[in-house]
Amino acid sequence: MRAAVLAFTCLLLAPVAQADDARSMREFLAARAARDAEVARSIWEWAEVGYQETKSSALLQGELKKAGFKVEAGVAGIPTAFVASAGSGKPVIGILAEFDALPGINQDAVPERSPIAGKHAGHACGHHLFGTASASAGMAIANWLKSSGTKGTIRVYGTPAEEGGAAKVYMVRAGLFDDVDVVMHWHAADVNSAGMDRAISNKTAKFRFHGLSAHASGAPHRGRSALDGIEAMNHMVNLLREHVPDDARLHYIITSGGSAPNVVPDFAESYYYVRHPDPRMVEQIFDRVVKTAEGAALGTGTRVEHEVIGGVYSLLPNEALQRAMHAKLKEVGGITYTPEERAFAEKIYATFADPSLPLGSEAQVQFFEFQRPGVGSTDVADVSWTVPTVGLRTATWVPGTPAHSWQATAAGGMSIGFKGMNVASQTLALMGRELFTNPELISHAKAEFDSRRGPDFMYKPMLGDRDPPLDYRRGVPGGGED
Repeated sequence: MRAAVLAFTCLLLAPVAQADDARSMREFLAARAARDAEVARSIWEWAEVGYQETKSSALLQGELKKAGFKVEAGVAGIPTAFVASAGSGKPVIGILAEFDALPGINQDAVPERSPIAGKHAGHACGHHLFGTASASAGMAIANWLKSSGTKGTIRVYGTPAEEGGAAKVYMVRAGLFDDVDVVMHWHAADVNSAGMDRAISNKTAKFRFHGLSAHASGAPHRGRSALDGIEAMNHMVNLLREHVPDDARLHYIITSGGSAPNVVPDFAESYYYVRHPDPRMVEQIFDRVVKTAEGAALGTGTRVEHEVIGGVYSLLPNEALQRAMHAKLKEVGGITYTPEERAFAEKIYATFADPSLPLGSEAQVQFFEFQRPGVGSTDVADVSWTVPTVGLRTATWVPGTPAHSWQATAAGGMSIGFKGMNVASQTLALMGRELFTNPELISHAKAEFDSRRGPDFMYKPMLGDRDPPLDYRRGVPGGGED
């Protein structure tokens, strides 16, 4: 009888303790909100691109060290990558933290187009918010683990160069996630959502053509134009578009095309992305793109070589984890604009030709979507094929804002972005507590993970055994010095 009474009392006390934990975690993060805004704003101002994020990485590492984390820097052969750990034992829960900016776009934190003079990169994808909120959520979880005496390890993974550099793939390949039970991540967005988002697989490469220089008027017959090779390749790839699946995507830019019109260029380079939901199809299409390069070189009398820069899988969803994350996001809720933020948002909103969401939706949490189509690619996907992974998006931008836009950069540099970031840190912290106290959730997630991968799955990086391309952003505006 006494045992039954004790058991009943424990059942009554569990929700109370849960509510107290949630409240203390949210209070911890509310107290950090001003500092988090300072950290995110600093990273926003620095706008360091892939593998060049020296100051951004050091700032996040410093914040985590001050919170009692043990930090291992320079992991997986990447100077700006790190792993910060607190607590001990199992389970091990990881949180991903990104912090790289995009070259070729910059914007002041104002609601009209206003590039900052002399700046060649910007946080148009919100990774300054991503890294900061993830680190802060990790601190909240570590604080709770210590104060509650709960067993387990929380790790914050500092992951550079998401924008085309595929740093997480090298970190997966180095075995940094081998003992992790669940990984959490989030992303800046124009909406609050924790449905089963998809991301598509891609493979990227730089194609370099070598020819012979000559005077373009005096002796053109003695030259072999590397730029001709690039243009011939691009033409054939554009013909190829008709003969690939409808959901495939091919993008390219010419990164080097010569220096003067009167000199036949002896070097030219293009940068290609190949995307498709199925990584096997990406490999097939990529091989055909390589054939176009070889044919272009043969036809123009030039020589071509290519370097694989990145390659990522499609995101592997996990419904058990996503439904739990959705519940935590609902608990936290969306954001509310001040009159000043509303005026800012209205000016931004007026710049959209066809906004996908109404103003006001930033205060809402969207319905759970079972299978949201993927349009972009991310190296989070390779983590998701290695360990059960769960994510969310929060409204750090004005509703209707596309990623990689000046409007995203603007809102991400002011209080709208910081408020959405705090929603993310709170949700991640509450989800982390759930994972540490609910072993059945982890068990269900792992069973689903095994089922979706299949019994014969063996992870093989799409980028092969190459070293991290630490210089892939060098030589472009905003990409570091030559």
